[in-house]
Amino acid sequence: MSEQFDFISIKKKANVHFNGASISHAIVLKDGTKKTLGVILPSEEPLTFKTHLAERMEIISGECSVQIGHVPDIKIFKSGESFQIPAHSQFKIHTSEVVDYICHFE
Repeated sequence: MSEQFDFISIKKKANVHFNGASISHAIVLKDGTKKTLGVILPSEEPLTFKTHLAERMEIISGECSVQIGHVPDIKIFKSGESFQIPAHSQFKIHTSEVVDYICHFE
């Protein structure tokens, strides 16, 4: 797996959510594929994100607990792992350390 994306466009304005606990930048690859690169900072409560498109969250560094949709199962994901979120759904993510991620819109 490559450590970088070459030949991309990046949106200058950051996406800041939850008072700065989640910060990302949207990128567009040469083939038109859209992704976001970001960090999630430690927080007392899980952060809830709603999805419009199907997403795959790839964890680059750190570890987090995730609850997808309305099922009660909470799973742990760490560096090198990823999880899928269906379109028109939601996920809750919680971490006690900085998590770097890439969100792939699928």
